[in-house]
Amino acid sequence: MKFEKYQHVEKFDTIETHGIEDGTCYIFPKIDGTNGSVWNDENVICAGSRNRKLTIEADNAGFYQWILNQSNIINLLTDNPKIRLYGEWLVPHTIKSYRDEAWRKFYVFDVMYEENYLSYEIYIELLEKYGIDYIPAICKIKNPTTEKLIEMLDKNIYLIKDGEGTGEGIVIKNYEYKNRFGRQTWAKIVKNEFKDKHSKNGMFGITEIKCKHEIEEKIIEKFITNHFVEKEYSKIILESGGWSSKLIPKLLGIVFYCLIKEESWNILREFNNPVIDFKKLNGLCIKKIKELKPEIF
Repeated sequence: MKFEKYQHVEKFDTIETHGIEDGTCYIFPKIDGTNGSVWNDENVICAGSRNRKLTIEADNAGFYQWILNQSNIINLLTDNPKIRLYGEWLVPHTIKSYRDEAWRKFYVFDVMYEENYLSYEIYIELLEKYGIDYIPAICKIKNPTTEKLIEMLDKNIYLIKDGEGTGEGIVIKNYEYKNRFGRQTWAKIVKNEFKDKHSKNGMFGITEIKCKHEIEEKIIEKFITNHFVEKEYSKIILESGGWSSKLIPKLLGIVFYCLIKEESWNILREFNNPVIDFKKLNGLCIKKIKELKPEIF
C-alpha cells in the first residue's frame, strides 16, 4: 500500500454534510494534535502526516520514529496488511490542557480496510485485541438535533486535565451517510470557531448586515478569526519544526486557501450568493493576518 491522505472532515451545517444527522450518528471527541497514518507496504511499516509519507530524516514531530518502536501497532499491521490506521499524534498544538501522560501518543480515530472505513464497533474490537489506543465515542445517537450536537461540545473532556475546560470540538460520523456528491464524509464542530462566528448571531444564524462595508471586508471579519489563523500557524510550526520568516508566505497562502475551501458554502449562504473580488479578498485576508499576528512580521 502507498500513502493515502485522510479525507477532509467537513464542517457541520454545510453543503458537504447536509443531512448527516439523519440516522444513527456516533459523536467523537476531536483532539488537537497532528494527523497521522500508519500502514504496511510490502512488509515495511510506513507512516504519514496529513500531506506526505514520512521518513526518519523528514519526520513529523517524531511520529515515525515512535511508531517504529510500537510492537503492538507493528504486529497488527503485520497480521492485517490490508489495514490502514488513521489517528492523531498528540503533540503540543493549540490546546495545551491535556493530561501530562497523554502527550506523544497516537490515538486512532479511523481504520480503513482496503478502500473502506470500518465502523466503530468493528474497529475497536480489532484495536483492543492489540492494545492500541483509540478515541472513544462520546455517544451513539439517532437523528440528533443541532441543539443536541452543540450540547455535546461540553462533553468532550477526553484526555483533558480535571477542571481545565473541554476539548477542541466534536466529530460526527454516520456510517450510512453519503453526501449529495456521493462521498462518504464526516462532519465536525470546532468549539472556538463556532463561538467566534456565532456568538453574536445565535446558533447557525444568518448575520444581519447593518454596516455599509464592502462584501470582501464582511467576509474577512466574519471568518478570519484568531482561532482560524492560530490553527494554521501551529500546524506549520509543527510540520516545519519551528518558525522562521521564510514561512510567512506559506501561512498567508494556506489561510486564504482554507477560507475558500472550508467556508465557500457558508459565504454563499450568509451573503446570498455575493459577487466577490478574490484579489481584494486575498489582500484583506493578508491584512487581517498581520493584525492578528503582528509579532511574526
